[in-house]
Amino acid sequence: MSQTQDPVTISIRAKSGQRDLIDQAADRLGRSRSDFMLEAACRQAEVVLLDQTYFALDATSFAAFQAMLDRPPAPTDRLRRTLKARAPWDSGKR
Repeated sequence: MSQTQDPVTISIRAKSGQRDLIDQAADRLGRSRSDFMLEAACRQAEVVLLDQTYFALDATSFAAFQAMLDRPPAPTDRLRRTLKARAPWDSGKR
């Protein structure tokens, strides 16, 4: 997600108990209600989208794919840099 996009307003209705629960959790993290809710919603959206990813392989291709999973690549400087790189959807706070 591009950080250069203009912000938009998202409005939701909640019960007072739900709002209080969210406020309590946000306060514990030192976050605003909006920041807390947006981060939680985005995290859940990522889970849903990643869980829905599907690809089909024939038996031969699947065996080759599984063999690659069983033999992870040797650590290299490039791989270490890639693993340390921030994901595009990260908010910049770690």
